[in-house]
Amino acid sequence: MTTVLDTRALNRATLARQFLLDRTTAPALDVITHLCGMQAQEPQEPFTGLWSRTRAFRPAHLDTLLTRRTAVRTHLMRRTVHLMAAADALAWRARHDSMLRQRVVTTYRAELAGLDLEEVAAAGRAVLADGRPRTMAELVQALDGRWPGPPRRVLGELLVAALVPMVQLPPRGLWRAKAGVRNLPLATWLGREPDPLPADGSDPVGRTLVRRYLAAYGPAASADLRAWCGLTGLPAAVKAVRDELVAFRDERGRELLDLPDAPRPDPDTPAPVRFLPAFDNAILGYHDRTRVIDDAHRGLSVAGERVVLVDGRVSATWSMDHGTLVVTPLRTLSPAERADVTEEGRALAAFLTDDDTDTDTGTGTGTGGRVRLERHG
Repeated sequence: MTTVLDTRALNRATLARQFLLDRTTAPALDVITHLCGMQAQEPQEPFTGLWSRTRAFRPAHLDTLLTRRTAVRTHLMRRTVHLMAAADALAWRARHDSMLRQRVVTTYRAELAGLDLEEVAAAGRAVLADGRPRTMAELVQALDGRWPGPPRRVLGELLVAALVPMVQLPPRGLWRAKAGVRNLPLATWLGREPDPLPADGSDPVGRTLVRRYLAAYGPAASADLRAWCGLTGLPAAVKAVRDELVAFRDERGRELLDLPDAPRPDPDTPAPVRFLPAFDNAILGYHDRTRVIDDAHRGLSVAGERVVLVDGRVSATWSMDHGTLVVTPLRTLSPAERADVTEEGRALAAFLTDDDTDTDTGTGTGTGGRVRLERHG
């Protein structure tokens, strides 16, 4: 009989693979790579995501990755901006091309009707060939009104989010930088073109994505994989690696696939309080998100709310208010839970405000930052 994994078992597996059960000592680039990238349309949010997962993380670690071009900010999974290892961005971009185009064209079907996408892409590449970074508005302006029909923003989004693989250049995404988006082709920034799709029609990237996704998010259903990346055509990739995988069932009867040796901790393993940034993929990376967040609170995961995990589940939201970290519970917290939330909150507030934090553990050693923990209801 196929083993059934209940919600708590899936929760602990997710926390372990996301480095949210125990912080990792791995370098920031290895963490980003393991996670298959981090959603990053809000430029400062990955700093909190890495702090919550990595011992001794410092903002300069991520700044260095971006300025040295070993990590990039680019549109990829689900047509959202992700912080990616440069190697993964180059290897995976071509596999995402058709999805990125389809999503833009579907969103703006009327505005883009009759447009020759290849012609627009060639014109955009010609403008960008001079190697000068441009904002989206500057790129559209340089096209000199060749396509007056679509709104300028729609044409710009088509170019930067779909037709031409782009990087959002630093200082965008650097610690505390308040910089607008300047775009440059991925190939220009990294010195080579993204890997092309195989001429034989095989899908090695799809197979890699299945394995990598399960390593960071499994056990998971095929619907979860599709919800995470937004790609079509993955059933064939799943079938190709099926012999490498093991199968379980969840409490709803869905088949869940996994890597044989991936961590699946005891469901009773204690889970520490963790603060997650807006749009963290530990929540967004599934079709069925109940392993981490109740259906009643699912809207928080797409509304940009930062959340707090207590006993592994979304139990509060948090924000910064003039240097004070404010926690708003979604349920009544026990005295012990309130104490743990306050302790971890002080450590995060200290990180965000440059107060004293322990350089080895990433947690507070003194008074830390200021926290205001509200009462539920």
